[in-house]
Amino acid sequence: MAYSRGRCLLPDWLDKLGLSQAEYSRRSGRSKRVISHFCNDTRVMLPEDLYTASKLLGCKMEDLYEWIEH
Repeated sequence: MAYSRGRCLLPDWLDKLGLSQAEYSRRSGRSKRVISHFCNDTRVMLPEDLYTASKLLGCKMEDLYEWIEH
């Protein structure tokens, strides 16, 4: 069974926790532009970004994307 990434769920997590993209940018050490790319699905999160987000947001790495089964 194979999976591919669907929609990035980072914006949903930020909304749920009441964090702005700017605040998340500050906490994660990534630029606001990069966070915007993640949130708009124009750039995928690297494993290091997924790990950082999971620690900052209190979720699992796989919770940061919708996953499509093929």
